Amino acid sequence: MASGGGNYRNGTHRSSLKGTTTTSIDRPLSVNSNPSKPALKTKSLSSVGASSGLRKSSPGSLGAAKDDAGVPGRVRVAVRLRPRNAEESAADADFADCVELQPELKRLKLRKNNWDTDTYAFDEVLTEFASQKRVYEVVAKPVVESVLDGYNGTVMAYGQTGTGKTYTLGRLGEEDTADRGIMVRAMEDILADVSPESDSVSVSYLQLYMESLQDLLDPTNDNISIVEDPKSGDVSLPGATVVEIRDQQSFLELLHLGEAHRYAANTKLNTESSRSHAILMVHVKRSVKGREPAHSSENGNSTNMAKSLRPPLVRKGKLIVVDLAGSERIDKSGSEGHTLEEAKSINLSLSALGKCINALAENSAHIPVRDSKLTRLLRDSFGGTARTSLVITIGPSPRHRGETASTIMFGQRAMKVENMLKLKEEFDYKSLARRLDIQLDKLIMEHERKQKAFEDEIERITTDAQVRITEAERNFADAMEKERLKYQKDYMESIKKLEEKWMMNQQKQGGERKEQMVSTAEEVAEVKKLLSKETSLRKAAEEEVNNLKSQLAQLKISEASANSEILKLQKMLEDEAYQKEKLEGEISMLQSQLLQLSFEADETRRRLDRGGPGKVPGGLDSLIAQVRPQLKDSGNGEKASIAKLFEQVGLQKILSLLEAEDADVRIHAVKVVANLAAEETNQQKIVEAGGLTSLLRLLGSSEDETVHRVAAGAIANLAMNETNQELIMSQGGISLLSMTAANAEDPQTLRMVAGAVANLCGNDKLQNKLRGEGGIKALLGMVKCGHPDVLAQVARGIANFAKCESRASTQGSKTGRSLLIEDGALPWIVQNANNDASPIRRHIELALCHLAQHEVNAKDMISGGALWELVRILQECSREDIRTLAHRTLTSSPTFLAELRRLRIDF
Repeated sequence: MASGGGNYRNGTHRSSLKGTTTTSIDRPLSVNSNPSKPALKTKSLSSVGASSGLRKSSPGSLGAAKDDAGVPGRVRVAVRLRPRNAEESAADADFADCVELQPELKRLKLRKNNWDTDTYAFDEVLTEFASQKRVYEVVAKPVVESVLDGYNGTVMAYGQTGTGKTYTLGRLGEEDTADRGIMVRAMEDILADVSPESDSVSVSYLQLYMESLQDLLDPTNDNISIVEDPKSGDVSLPGATVVEIRDQQSFLELLHLGEAHRYAANTKLNTESSRSHAILMVHVKRSVKGREPAHSSENGNSTNMAKSLRPPLVRKGKLIVVDLAGSERIDKSGSEGHTLEEAKSINLSLSALGKCINALAENSAHIPVRDSKLTRLLRDSFGGTARTSLVITIGPSPRHRGETASTIMFGQRAMKVENMLKLKEEFDYKSLARRLDIQLDKLIMEHERKQKAFEDEIERITTDAQVRITEAERNFADAMEKERLKYQKDYMESIKKLEEKWMMNQQKQGGERKEQMVSTAEEVAEVKKLLSKETSLRKAAEEEVNNLKSQLAQLKISEASANSEILKLQKMLEDEAYQKEKLEGEISMLQSQLLQLSFEADETRRRLDRGGPGKVPGGLDSLIAQVRPQLKDSGNGEKASIAKLFEQVGLQKILSLLEAEDADVRIHAVKVVANLAAEETNQQKIVEAGGLTSLLRLLGSSEDETVHRVAAGAIANLAMNETNQELIMSQGGISLLSMTAANAEDPQTLRMVAGAVANLCGNDKLQNKLRGEGGIKALLGMVKCGHPDVLAQVARGIANFAKCESRASTQGSKTGRSLLIEDGALPWIVQNANNDASPIRRHIELALCHLAQHEVNAKDMISGGALWELVRILQECSREDIRTLAHRTLTSSPTFLAELRRLRIDF
């Protein structure tokens, strides 16, 4: 352990006072408990009735909170969203996040499906871009300030495994100080506020593993008992190691030691999943200054004596930071063996905590606090006397929507729990006695030292004075004699020189007087001339200085005005960008809803009542009669109706309707096939029954725009399978899709076609054939539409194609320039690299990074302006995986590095 970290002594710190006589003083703390939303007053974890089989609260404990000077303080809950990781970015690239944050309204929306959402309000809503500093200031800093004022405080993180709890609380930030977590920042604030001379800070670091409380600072101490004070109800851990903290470095080394002993395992959801609950306890003891009453007295010594006899007043605050292990579902985490047992223990303790929170939120008469050691440790944090702040962490992946919803509901219930905050102050009489003894010893020693020094100094001064007086008298007499002789000699020499000079002046005075007068007149004239010139120059310089001062003042005023105008314009631009982004999101949502409503309305109108069989071949009359009633009964239960139709009629009969002469029947049939193709379980059956061939034939033979749109969408769904991609290519699918794109005018038709081509672009085996049949040209031709959804699919196709080319170049199966560059796609890629729409921009950025990985493309990309976009991606891209890919690409290419050095660009 580094210096300044204290020492270990049987679970207690050496500075603890044994037998200290203390007097407890409870004082209220003013806490903002959100009066606009009054929380439900609930019972303390420690104040349960006798019927529950637990200890009754004594008059000084939580059970008598109404009689004490306590102040209500609701548990504050903040929600933090983790950004997508690399796996989610790849697996969920085409799916939206399951949550939508509204930080300005302190709300979030949880998506049930593509249309419905549930809205929840929290005390703080932190986006994936929220900095660690912001999280600390809104979640933990108010709690830390309360602890410094003498209150107990708790900061806890709850959430699914892998959502960033340990990152939020325990990140050390050694590589980047901006990444420091709540533990490190809290200790920085505490050490900055306490006085090393009069205050003390001590730390214990524990973990709750498999219902066993273990000491992370002393691994041999693996079964610490929990002791409850029968009078106050406080929970203590007498066997835990306590280390006194003097500086931040010793605290960081302590955290390093604790993290090295904490249990972790690799699961499918998290490579370093915590298998225990980590608990950091920080004890702050502070001396209260300026609290003694002022008494006026004529005798100053009496006043100082009275003050020194007063016992010091101390405040003891305790901060608990709890990094809960993440809840997990066994089928998703893949836990087995001992890891499975750990997961069961974690889920049981979290379940016990959830039950206590539910009971407190519902004001239940029984609080099951003894079901787990975790709830016993946290009995003061929920419903007790501590100021508690909870941060729940969630992920954006729609695959974990159930876990996200459970975490959100835990936070909602926790917000209903109300604590009664109490201040603890004590009189430290033993410290007063020690201080008086030390002060008395110091005064005695100081008096003796001063007395001896005074006597020695008197003797020394007397002796020195006698010596100096004698020496001064002698020196004075000698100096006076020397000065008298010197002045007499100088006087005689001066008289002689003056007489000689007077005689010489008398002789020269007659001839030189005239010359001196003429010379003096000329010098006076020259001096006057120079003085006049200098005066004029000085006036000109003063005028020039005044002009420059005036111009400088005007420039400063202009600069201030320009800066103010620039700030206003920047604010307007930011507001406009925010409004634009918001409107684009709303427009996209409305377009999606409008298309869905239009589709359902068209379905319903066409299905209503068509009486005659139409022009259907005789062999299909009975089949159409079966299909039409099913189509009429669809509507809101469309998927259920289609599934029922699939079971009753059969896939082969539905596919046969694609050849019907009745246009309405063909449209209904292709819509049914498209809906069936959206389900992965039906795709293989559709292909084996010849549905893919029928769809491609229908795409080439029909002239109906609706048939083209729906058929292209069905082909796009089927094209997500690699085997189906090869079948589509072998049957001329690219040519048919290109022809459809060339003749289509509806943006939604173009979006479906572009999506199908984009799926085909992701197949490594079909690159050359896809390009040869005009697939890339077709994609580039669809950008003329300008619709954002179409452009997003085009960008996805180009990104897939570039990724396959990059993989082939790395494996050595491809040489030469990129086919995308040869087909003229680079200008459009560079032009849309900074597109306002994030889906387009994200795919284009990936495409640029993949193209740049092949050295043979470097010169074309430099001449096409792609190098500047790569540098911008490295500096401004919001996704860390894309920034990392851009950095690796630039640093591994000699051509790019040479060009960057030539342009003097430092990245």
